[in-house]
Amino acid sequence: MRKLKLSKNELLIFPILILSGFLSLFNLSIEGYGNEYYAAGVKSMTMSLKNFFFVSFDPAGFVTIDKPPLGFMIQTLSAKIFGYSGWNIILPQALAGVISVWVIYKIVKRSFGIPAALISSLCLAITPVFVADSRNNTNDNLLVLVLLLACWVLSIAAEKGHLKLLILSLVLVGIGFNIKMLQAYMIVPALYITYLLSTAVSWKKRIGHLAVGSLVLLITSLSWAFIVDLVSEENRPFIGSSTDNTVMELIIGHNGLERLGLGSSSSSNRSGQGGFGEMNPQDGMDRGQEAQTGNYSSNGDSEKPQPPEGDNGQMMQGNPEREENMGEGKAPDGSRGNMPQREDGSQGGSGFGNMRAGGGQASNMGGLEGAGITRLFLNNSLSDQIIWLFPLALIGFIAAAIKEKLNLKLDNKKKLGLMLWFTWLVPVFIYFSFTTGLFHPYYLTMLAPPIAALTGIGVISMWELYKDRGWKAWFLPGALIINAGVQLLILSYYSSDNISKILAITVFVLSGVSSVVLIALNLLRNNDKKIIDKIVVSISVIGLLITPLVWSSTTMFYKMSGTFPSAGLSLRTEEIGMGMGNNLEGNEDITKLVDYLKSNITSEKYLVAVQSATGTASQIIINTGESVMTLGGFSGSDQILTLDEFKELVNKGEIRYVITGSQGRGGNNEIMSWAKETGVLVPESKWNNSKDSTTGNKTANQGFGRGNSIELYDLKSSK
Repeated sequence: MRKLKLSKNELLIFPILILSGFLSLFNLSIEGYGNEYYAAGVKSMTMSLKNFFFVSFDPAGFVTIDKPPLGFMIQTLSAKIFGYSGWNIILPQALAGVISVWVIYKIVKRSFGIPAALISSLCLAITPVFVADSRNNTNDNLLVLVLLLACWVLSIAAEKGHLKLLILSLVLVGIGFNIKMLQAYMIVPALYITYLLSTAVSWKKRIGHLAVGSLVLLITSLSWAFIVDLVSEENRPFIGSSTDNTVMELIIGHNGLERLGLGSSSSSNRSGQGGFGEMNPQDGMDRGQEAQTGNYSSNGDSEKPQPPEGDNGQMMQGNPEREENMGEGKAPDGSRGNMPQREDGSQGGSGFGNMRAGGGQASNMGGLEGAGITRLFLNNSLSDQIIWLFPLALIGFIAAAIKEKLNLKLDNKKKLGLMLWFTWLVPVFIYFSFTTGLFHPYYLTMLAPPIAALTGIGVISMWELYKDRGWKAWFLPGALIINAGVQLLILSYYSSDNISKILAITVFVLSGVSSVVLIALNLLRNNDKKIIDKIVVSISVIGLLITPLVWSSTTMFYKMSGTFPSAGLSLRTEEIGMGMGNNLEGNEDITKLVDYLKSNITSEKYLVAVQSATGTASQIIINTGESVMTLGGFSGSDQILTLDEFKELVNKGEIRYVITGSQGRGGNNEIMSWAKETGVLVPESKWNNSKDSTTGNKTANQGFGRGNSIELYDLKSSK
């Protein structure tokens, strides 16, 4: 048997993997259930095979999560094996992050060697958005892992002209499609271009291989969707966030065209109120997310952003200027960065977005940021999550392309590797820079692998060019200075934070000054000083890695928003944890509501009916496993039942209680109006601990999001 031998350099991957594991897993329990909309769905999926296959949000199988199944199936298996808890459903994401670090090491190593691979893996491990996603149950990093595996296989297929490996690569992309739908296709241009420009086989064979692979990709991607859509509607849950109760419409509409800003597939058929224009605030890549405060959610199908809640759970209405400012992530006075104060004087996050203390987070809807090539560098919710090493990666690619004489004939591993990473980076960067479609900042983890890979490749390539002197030697000091400048720019958005000031000084001294020294050494052109050059370059690169590492480390000590995971200094000052980000086990308000409902229902199928799947519905399912009818799906705007159909369920004794009020976007206003007209209002004192006092309102917000604006109706007399 061949013995496994590792060089000293190869062994360095293990400390990097340990670091990645530490960042992903340490103190993970502070995240609670992460995204509660998804967590509730996983709880329901553990309760029956039917729920498991159809990705049902509720135990009764009334409506699905508006995402494909695979990621949640893996979370469900983890919950079944280790027990249902927030830690165990987030665990697959954390492990996917660590494995991704190892995979990118293997991919870069096979084409550019161990040093480049080590730098690449380290850069990925400390990328803030990558770490944040690893500590949340949104499935984005599980997708990243699958896509990295696809790239690994594709790189071998392109090198050898191997059809079976190409098919395997595209099967992996198809699997990724069943994790986050069209988000998986963001790397398809990279795979196709790289294989098409490879030289192992003739043009005709390459085109033929890609044609066969495309067919396999399509079949793999749509396999689950076809099966679900073939099942009669009465034998499966309603497809959440679709307009016609089919997965295909969900793919094309909410999880398709809306991502491109080409219109809202749901707006024309829904009676939405408020929202986010063309953008549905839930992540199709993460829909469980808009209702950061209890039951607040917006489907984003109408024309204007819905204003966030005030501190007592009421909508901030009646002041257009205030609404506009809040929509841009500004405080009511128009300034950036200050969280709206609560009645006790503390600061807290709103349901609309995380406004950064001392610096720049605007809306958590990435498409609402000003579109343009500079979007990812500006003072907003995006820049500090991903852009820290982008200049080094881009300039590094240019240097490596010159060094390797990159052209349209990819006849060696290095050229194939460069083309693969570059064609992953550019289209995704352009999309996030210019799209007005629906996306959230944590989607930026899709940029993390190519930036990390090209940083590692670029640093080593620029170092080799630097040693050779000549005009190409200026790439390295130039890239280091530019990257240091970009980091100082991003840190300036957080200038009121002392840690940011310390980091700025560190970057300036270690990277800025070192780069100037490197320029001086290059001018001296003393070949006997290469050891000094190496030390100076190492110091400068280390200086550029410190800030993203610190940014990522904040997630280990401060709770992220469960609905909009992000890393950074803002976590130190934000009081995130309202609504869907909380672990509400033992929440007094929910407990009293559930106790009241359980003590009064008899044989009803549903404990209660609510407008949207977020907030109260998610909390009840997570903490009790009881069935909750969500009349409007995630956002409250799905048209699942007509009034006559709902009346029939009431007459059959399947539903007795309805919670009405500011939950979701009113897609079933007719049903809610009928419940108010014919039902008996249950005194709040019987099911809610909230009081008219300040303290009472705060308590109510924790459980129900809108405080006293929601009401419970008994429909027993309506039969």
